[in-house]
Amino acid sequence: MAAQVSEADAPIGSGFSTADPDLVIDYIEKMYHTVLQLSAVRVGHVFVHRRLDGGSFALEDVRLPLTLRARQDPFDFLGVVTIHAGRFERKCGGIDEQFQPGDIFIADPALPSTLRTVDLHAQAMVLDLPVLTQVANTAPSRTPGPIRFTGFQPVSRGAATGWTSTISYLTELLINAEAIAQPLIRGTAARLLAATALATFPNTAVTEPTSQDRRDATSATVRRAIAFIEQHPNADVSVADIAAAANVSIRAVQFAFRRHLHVTPMEYLRSVRLDRVHRELLAADPFGGTTVTDIATRWGFYNHSRFAARYRRAYGVTPRDTLRSG
Repeated sequence: MAAQVSEADAPIGSGFSTADPDLVIDYIEKMYHTVLQLSAVRVGHVFVHRRLDGGSFALEDVRLPLTLRARQDPFDFLGVVTIHAGRFERKCGGIDEQFQPGDIFIADPALPSTLRTVDLHAQAMVLDLPVLTQVANTAPSRTPGPIRFTGFQPVSRGAATGWTSTISYLTELLINAEAIAQPLIRGTAARLLAATALATFPNTAVTEPTSQDRRDATSATVRRAIAFIEQHPNADVSVADIAAAANVSIRAVQFAFRRHLHVTPMEYLRSVRLDRVHRELLAADPFGGTTVTDIATRWGFYNHSRFAARYRRAYGVTPRDTLRSG
């Protein structure tokens, strides 16, 4: 996987399937940098691995119709697994756990583990660690310590439901080649995944604003942040980038926008992008082949029904009406 969110090659889907146990071992060891041992094999049953790649994150679907043991060393990405069928047993950090269909759990990248699966069908969402650090970082001016997950399962039933909803949304996004090819959409999706993981599983990331954050939440901070946003509306900008440009922490810039504008920094950024869409629609030739979808997607608006509703609230007309009036 990539080291960070980038504007690199468009995401792709890939797959592998085989009924040969030796090829299964070779494939999984190379894919996950682990050591495997097959305990039992059902002849003729097919191993399947499917992957939808979003650059710095990916969705994987794995079917293992066999009994398998593995030793997993620490790795360089965050993985969250949902069990659909079969059984998954793990010993990690001195804790023995068994997971059944419907269970959701985190694969802690910092800890070695031993695994055993039986007739497994599972889905895994994986994310590059730098994206997680970027979202959790509360002070861009300092070097943060590593994020540590203090529990492997969701903090509540509601958190698990939220995770499932986010994965459903991202799955829909990943299979839309036109949308996921857009850097703005890709970067936003990766950060949404990171934020959801931090909200779903117990961890050491700091989330509350400090007294210094509140002192920095001034109108001057907002002005510096707005100047940066206005200069970079088409870049894959995160709230960390906005905070760094304003020379304050993430929490300070968030607090400043709420205090003075009653919106979040990312909501303000989306309003600026909506204005750029409006300008492009006004300037476009309605008979030149340009579509509303083309322009909206390029500016990061993936769900076009929500985009159209937001546009109409802002400008009193539909995007299509604006294009036709050009």
